[in-house]
Amino acid sequence: MLVPTIVMGVLAAILLFAGYARGEGQHLEGMKSALAMTLSVLPLLVFAFVVAGMVQTLVSAETISRWVGAESGLRGIVIGTIAGGLAPGGPYVSLPVAAGLVRSGAGTGTMVAFLTAWSLWAVARLPMEVGVLGWRLTLARIVSTFFFPPIAGLIAQFLFDHGK
Repeated sequence: MLVPTIVMGVLAAILLFAGYARGEGQHLEGMKSALAMTLSVLPLLVFAFVVAGMVQTLVSAETISRWVGAESGLRGIVIGTIAGGLAPGGPYVSLPVAAGLVRSGAGTGTMVAFLTAWSLWAVARLPMEVGVLGWRLTLARIVSTFFFPPIAGLIAQFLFDHGK
């Protein structure tokens, strides 16, 4: 976590300096925009971390391992796929939950299936997608990506959980 934090900090400092160097107040506008985004996302982020922490605390490692651990096999990948497709919110919600599950013993294949389904299917996003793109294009996207999450999970399980 340290390296990405340093990289993001350096990038933020460079952009802040670039905005300041222009002399037209872009650095202040950028900081106002950053504050507004932080205030709008912060509650969701806090709740996502609470969920991730509570999953680690309330659900035993044995239960996590049995249902979605490396040894859960295809069942864990299917559970991860369905949970990922149904997971609400953006990365501020899904990534902390996935991290909490990994720390509790979830398998790599299951989490890859979860994250792949979350990014490809996003059931919560469907009403907006249908409204903007229409049923035909939305259906084409869902049908063409339907098998990717479990396949990605199986590949990840074979490559990273094989032999554990």
